[in-house]
Amino acid sequence: MDKKSITQHVSQQYNEELETILTKVMNMGGLVERQLSDALVALVEGDTQRGESVVTSDYLVNAAEVEVDEECTHVIARRQPAAIDLRLVLAVIKTITDLERIGDEAERIGRMALHLLDQDRQYGPMDEIQALGEHIKGMLHGALDAFARMDAEQAVRVAQEDIKADAQYDAIFRQLVSYMQEHPQAVPSVLDILWSARSLERIGDRSRNICEYIVYFVRGKDVRHTSFERMAQEATGDRR
Repeated sequence: MDKKSITQHVSQQYNEELETILTKVMNMGGLVERQLSDALVALVEGDTQRGESVVTSDYLVNAAEVEVDEECTHVIARRQPAAIDLRLVLAVIKTITDLERIGDEAERIGRMALHLLDQDRQYGPMDEIQALGEHIKGMLHGALDAFARMDAEQAVRVAQEDIKADAQYDAIFRQLVSYMQEHPQAVPSVLDILWSARSLERIGDRSRNICEYIVYFVRGKDVRHTSFERMAQEATGDRR
């Protein structure tokens, strides 16, 4: 769907309001992408400066969510949107909620990374965690790109990447649990690594959520809690 077709109304001011909201969502997405990237570097490489940056800048993501949410509330109150306009506003509200929660997970990773000593990282499968993190970064970027273009078919492709992310996380989980059983003294440090991996997996879930909102906006179909096959069918079906 062409972004311009989303914001074509008789009222130029209404067009500008919707354009401003969409721009601010993408700016918020950019903030969250940087949070995730910095958190991953802090976790895997022990970069304390990156970890502190993630922790101290989380307020920017929170502020962005509040700002966009308020603008959506004003549009609903002033314009009383219906049909596709209402779906757009609802999709935006849901998306910024998930973006804020992704920021929270990134902050959590940053905090746990600061607790880890260099020798602690020998307990964890850091190469596998790096691979999971890169995959999750790709999912988030793909979800935001699909949102920017309101591309339902791309949204489905990105959402399906969550299957691989879950498999990667499960493998890391089994490896870390096995290590803790064999090395009880390492449990505190390994748990921080495990919870960080869990936060990465949750970011993948949130990225999938954003993809579901895109399908909802474009096709008017709620594909939450459905199979990937059903999601794909709704994304490529005729609009009703």
